[in-house]
Amino acid sequence: MSQQILNLVEKASLKAEVPKFDIGDTVDVHTRILEGENERIQIFTGTVISRSGSGTRDMFTVRRIVAGEGVERKFPLHSPKIAKVDVKRRGVTRRAKLYYLRDRVGKAVRLRERKGAAKEEATGA
Repeated sequence: MSQQILNLVEKASLKAEVPKFDIGDTVDVHTRILEGENERIQIFTGTVISRSGSGTRDMFTVRRIVAGEGVERKFPLHSPKIAKVDVKRRGVTRRAKLYYLRDRVGKAVRLRERKGAAKEEATGA
């Protein structure tokens, strides 16, 4: 009974359209940032190295290299602060978590691109 009530409360805060992306994809995360009275959008581009949770607690971690230093951010998928998530490139992975990328430097960080990714984008699948 209490689980059903919890699901009803959570359903109100879920986003209607959730973007389809997987681990290994390179994404642009458009984040709303408040600076005093003004609101602007800041883009964080990187590779999705993990996803966790479900429902309103669904989170994903994006990693990128800035000035030779690795930067990771965790984003709640259903947060109102996330304006949108654009998939730039689809990567081939065989694991659920890509934490091994933390130890890699330079071109070794790149993942192979998924075959047929261009076809998926064209058809909207």
